[in-house]
Amino acid sequence: MHCGRQVLQTEQPDSSCPECRALTSEPAAQPAARHGRLALERMPVTTGIITVNALVFAAMILSGVSVSVPQIPQLIHWGANFGPRTLTSEPWRLLTSNYVHIGILHIALNMWCLWNLGALAERIFDRWTYFLTYTACGISGSVTSLWWHRLGVGAGASGAIFGLAGALISALYFGRLPIPRRALQSTLKSLISFAGYNLFFGTVIPGIDNSAHLGGLLSGLILGTVLARHLASPADERNAWRRWVFVATGLVLALAFHFLRHLAQATFPSPSFS
Repeated sequence: MHCGRQVLQTEQPDSSCPECRALTSEPAAQPAARHGRLALERMPVTTGIITVNALVFAAMILSGVSVSVPQIPQLIHWGANFGPRTLTSEPWRLLTSNYVHIGILHIALNMWCLWNLGALAERIFDRWTYFLTYTACGISGSVTSLWWHRLGVGAGASGAIFGLAGALISALYFGRLPIPRRALQSTLKSLISFAGYNLFFGTVIPGIDNSAHLGGLLSGLILGTVLARHLASPADERNAWRRWVFVATGLVLALAFHFLRHLAQATFPSPSFS
């Protein structure tokens, strides 16, 4: 059995990935349950993020939102990024917009990309590094989207996904990880092709927010470069470095949002309360 996933470590003669080896070594009973259990054990962060996205989308549909063409007021109601609200009294939309999708095709494509990138990210990063990188890049994409078009409505996980791809590119290139050179070059080529291909189509297909893609990708490249130096370090050293990196990242994002908010005050004055 072979799933087609790139295998980074080649010490074992079996070229299949660990999930495939585990599946072929177990009895054939209950394949769906077994596959779900393996996914949760080996890809807990990816599985968790996809589950939250799926639950949000299911809740939207159950509330009456269209499966294929949600209306803009409905997207805003569910937490989409929208300048007049995000830049005044609802900054939490920078995060929630990453879990709101504009129809079934949108979420299906994003989750398929996340599943494939996540399979690699779970091997390169520890769980907290993966989750914090994904979250920070998603917020960075939201901030960039607001800077680019403050009156637009933005939603979807693609900024975070592009950021994850960027972080993986930098981590693999600078991290000096114990990966065979041939596998490393092949994986880097695939990641760069993914980013370039999707950025190109973002320029020719209407309705795609390439600003969020660029913001997420750039922040991911920077984070991956900074994190790379300690990816192979002992756990305590790696964890201490991760804390400092993401404290600094949070401050940078907060300052960028504050600056953008200041620029937008003349356009979107804060509401007054009496």
